[in-house]
Amino acid sequence: MRLMKHILILLCMCLATATLGAQENLDLKGTSCVPVRNVGRDDLAFQAGEKMEFILHYKWGSINTDVGTATVTLDSLDFNGQEAFKCSVFGKTKKFFDVFFKVREDFQSWFTMDGLKPLKFTRDTYEGGYQARNTYVYNWDAAEPAISAEVYTSKRGQMSYELPLTPCTFDLPSLFFFARNMDIENVEPGKRYPMTFAIDEEVYNVYFIMYGRETIKVKGLGTVNTIKFAAKLLEGEVFKGEEDMMIWISDDENRLPVYFEAPLLVGAAAGRMSGYEGLKYPFTSLVGKKKR
Repeated sequence: MRLMKHILILLCMCLATATLGAQENLDLKGTSCVPVRNVGRDDLAFQAGEKMEFILHYKWGSINTDVGTATVTLDSLDFNGQEAFKCSVFGKTKKFFDVFFKVREDFQSWFTMDGLKPLKFTRDTYEGGYQARNTYVYNWDAAEPAISAEVYTSKRGQMSYELPLTPCTFDLPSLFFFARNMDIENVEPGKRYPMTFAIDEEVYNVYFIMYGRETIKVKGLGTVNTIKFAAKLLEGEVFKGEEDMMIWISDDENRLPVYFEAPLLVGAAAGRMSGYEGLKYPFTSLVGKKKR
């Protein structure tokens, strides 16, 4: 059982307002990615010092409970002479579920301040005794750009791969921050926007669809004016096919993912924002704050 792992991956896909697509042979070389604002670093939708907290939920039959938490932080640093951001995503099961199946997931992503181009990605996973580690280095200056991937699992040991790299390829955390700078006014409702992301030894084609604006209530947070997105999930060992993952991001300059829900083969997963600090802009879309 790797439920928590998949909920955390769903969270990262939610952060990126994208998810696994059904276009398995999509060629993204030369393709225009999601429309983003061509602005300087001072005008980005985020800043170093930002922190977001999430509660992860699972529902199946009579089971309807919060199973874990996740924290997303953003820092700035020097990366081999380049000014860069570092995003950290840490997820864990709640203490009660640690007794049955302890999960710890740690994603780290480094990307440039100018252009938000991914530089490096690491993932460290512990799932009830199973361990996995990923390290990606993005080789943009090579004659044929590629990702050098080192992938370790406690079942297969250490493996090395070379993964394809296009201007639309990201790891999940860097995809999130790239997409948060999207130019909403130039995103056409109902149109599919393709991108790709890498995880483990695979590169997945992705796309997202914008539906429009909607006001929702988020438990523990309050009433939020949002922009609603949907995506088709890739059918497989965890996700149901031909069903939508729904994502709601704040309708303000921060573009915060405040809620998501998605069907699994067994049950359904959801995540909601529970805390935040260090935002670059006022959280103006939070129109009815929950009293604490």
